This record gives sequence, structure tokens and C-alpha cells, in this order.
Amino acid sequence: MSALFILLPEAVTTASGDDKAGILARLADVFAQVYQLDRDLVLERITERERLGSTGFGRHVAIPHARIAGLSRPVAAVIRLDRPVEFDAADGMPVDLVFGLLSPDGAGATHLQALAAVSRMMRDERMHAALVAAPGTDAIYSLLSNVIDRDAA
Repeated sequence: MSALFILLPEAVTTASGDDKAGILARLADVFAQVYQLDRDLVLERITERERLGSTGFGRHVAIPHARIAGLSRPVAAVIRLDRPVEFDAADGMPVDLVFGLLSPDGAGATHLQALAAVSRMMRDERMHAALVAAPGTDAIYSLLSNVIDRDAA
């Protein structure tokens, strides 16, 4: 079985942000650079989704997500923030990890399965602590890819 989504090493980054809009813009930049997607379209779609309700998942994690025409499989990007930022999360806590997920336009069940996999991963307190404490993006990617690979097996 293959992974439910693609996460390339270059799509894992650290950043500072002052607000939700800035973080969403940074996430759109990462998707555009790494997966050669239209930055403005990505930003438009994740912002539209955010208007429906915050993707601040709770436990200091946000999972901005959207569907984009032209993708063949779901793709992911991860940003670890230098300091927590208010994200209108359900639990009222600021976020320090942003896990973006884009899926093909018509991928209803696939999108939900990928979102559920990300959600399970981010609910693990030990995983969150390890990601926040990781010394850099290579370590963050390694932690995430180990779980993604294990879940795909």
C-alpha cells in the first residue's frame, strides 16, 4: 500500500509568523515552490476553507487543507513555527505546527482519508513534542516520514 499523501523533504520548513494570514501565505509559498502549484490559487483555496471554520485542530496544531484541480495525489507541507501564533483553534490555543494538505479536486474519500491520517498523527502527544523539539527540518521530515511509511505498510 502506498502512503495516502506525498510529503517531500523540501516541503518541511520552519518559519516565524505574526498571524494566521501570514502563515497561510507562507504555506502557499511552500506548496508553490515544492510542488510547482499556482501560489495564488493555493492561497485562495486554503483561505476559502479557513473562512468556513478554523483549521486550528487543537493541541497547538493547524491543518489547513483544500482541493485543487490538476493534482494526481494529495500533497503535504509542514511548517514548524518559531513561536506559537493565534489561529482561532477550537481549544483556543495558539499553534506551533502547521500541516497543510492539498488533494485533487474530485478526491472526496481520498482527501478525507489523508486528512484523517494527518489528524491521527498530530493527536499523538509524543509525536508533537518530538516535532517541536527536533533540531531542524531534516529531523522533522525524518520523524514524519517514519510514521507515514509505517502507516502505509
